[in-house]
Amino acid sequence: MKTLYDVQQLLKKFDIYVYVGKRMWDIEVMALELNNLRKAGVVDTDTFIAAKLVLRHEHRIEVEKARDKHQSIGGI
Repeated sequence: MKTLYDVQQLLKKFDIYVYVGKRMWDIEVMALELNNLRKAGVVDTDTFIAAKLVLRHEHRIEVEKARDKHQSIGGI
């Protein structure tokens, strides 16, 4: 599992489709859904960890984009 698309496909196997409208929120909801799947015992540990790492990486990218956007607006 390497991309957000891969995580989306994993969730899709369980009929979980996430679209909130903002990428950061989508990532956060996907992480919650993944936690629920793990608690239910339907996702193995290796898959869970791989998916969480992808989500954490993508979330960090979104946080950095938001920070850069905020700094560029503040610098005007």
